[in-house]
Amino acid sequence: MRSAGVETIRAAVFDLDGTLANTLPAISKLLVKVASEQGCSVTARQAAAAIGKPPGPAFGRLLGRPEEDGRVQAAISRYRELFAYEVLCQGPALLFPGVTAGLSALRAHGVELAVATSKTTRSAEALLDVMGIRDLVGPVIGQDMVRRGKPHPEMVLRAAGRLGVPAWQSAYVGDTVGDMRMAVTARMEPVAVTYGIGTFGELAAVAGTRMCSSFKDVVSVIAAARPRPTAAVTVGAQQRRR
Repeated sequence: MRSAGVETIRAAVFDLDGTLANTLPAISKLLVKVASEQGCSVTARQAAAAIGKPPGPAFGRLLGRPEEDGRVQAAISRYRELFAYEVLCQGPALLFPGVTAGLSALRAHGVELAVATSKTTRSAEALLDVMGIRDLVGPVIGQDMVRRGKPHPEMVLRAAGRLGVPAWQSAYVGDTVGDMRMAVTARMEPVAVTYGIGTFGELAAVAGTRMCSSFKDVVSVIAAARPRPTAAVTVGAQQRRR
C-alpha cells in the first residue's frame, strides 16, 4: 500500500483481458476449441478459470499435463496461431465501455499509464493496436519480459520503473484476486474492476482494494488522487520573488 498520508497516484498500470478488453468470451471459446483439438473436453467454466494465467500453466491445467508436455506446447502454439482470427478480428468492439475516454482523461490529469499482462508482449501490443488504444498507454510489460509472472510483483514493478514513478505512488487495475495480491505485494494501490473474472466478494476480500463497477469508476478513483498542478504555482511564486 502507499505510504501513510500520501494521497497521490501518479501512475496507473493496467491488466488487459477483463480490465481494458472484453476478450473473455472469445478467449474462453478459443481455449475450449484448442483443448478439444488435443482430445480434451473442457467446459466454458473451466476455460474461464484459466484465463489470466500464463499459457503454460493455463493449458497444463486444462489438459491435465505438465507444462513441458508436448501436447501442452502444441496447444499453446495452436492458440497463438488462432488468436488473430478468433479474437483480434473483433477490433474496437472488444473495448469495455468508457475505456478510450477514460484513458484519455487520466492522461489529461497527468497520470502516467502502462499495461502489465500475462500475455506475451507481442500479443498484448497487437490487441491494444487493433482496439485503437495503443497510443494512450506507455510501456507494455508482457509475461515474456519477466522471470516471474503474476502474482509475483516483478512485472508491475518493472512497469512503474519504466514510467519513472515509485510503486507507492502507483495503482494497479485488474479483475482477479491475483492482480490485487500482486498490487499489495508491490505496495501499489489495488484497484479492482468487478466486470471481469473475479467476483465482488473475492476481490473485496483483499485488504485495501478499491472496488469499481465500471471504467468510469476507475477513472474517478485514480483522478481523485492525481498529482496537484504545482508547476504553475511554483512558476508564479518564482515570478513574485523576482
